[in-house]
Amino acid sequence: MSSDPHSLRLSRRGFAVALAGAAAMVLPMPALALTVEDARALIDKAVADVNSIIASGQSESAMFGAFEQVFINYADVPVIARSALGPSARTASAGQMAAFTAAYQGYVSRKYGRRFREFIGGSIEVVDAKPLKSYFEVISVATLKGEAPFDLRWHVSDKSGRNLFFNIIIEGVNMLASERTEVGAMLDARGGDIDGLIADLNAV
Repeated sequence: MSSDPHSLRLSRRGFAVALAGAAAMVLPMPALALTVEDARALIDKAVADVNSIIASGQSESAMFGAFEQVFINYADVPVIARSALGPSARTASAGQMAAFTAAYQGYVSRKYGRRFREFIGGSIEVVDAKPLKSYFEVISVATLKGEAPFDLRWHVSDKSGRNLFFNIIIEGVNMLASERTEVGAMLDARGGDIDGLIADLNAV
């Protein structure tokens, strides 16, 4: 594992973000039918899939696809992608939003998937769940080989009509907010050109 402090921070947080996607803090409408048991069950399933992929011995490219599928199955991808794009989402066309969502989904999976081999031998365990504001928080502990366990909290809502997670907090760091900052910087570097950003995300 790299000794660079930034790389170490990524290695501790990378595979969580491959699932979360990353975007801005968006608080959903109050959960109605969703219960704390439902929220925990969703993350139990997501975690089981993640642990299975980590232990599978697949090639790196196969892991990219597998983690992207977990993201599709358990995350509120349209909400996360819209949040990642920030204010520009309001002026983007429907076609641009669809293309950005697909590009961002793949970009996140590849970005953090490249670090997944460092997590072989590690696992995530769900330990608790509780109501939090207008959604539910599912608390888990990630244990990576050669590193101390760290806190991983999943925010779950049924705002979109399905039980899905829309954010992950890792050791107190809001990954949606930090990823929105990064995507915003990428867009600014392209002079606000959404199509250019989409092309670059697809190429990474």
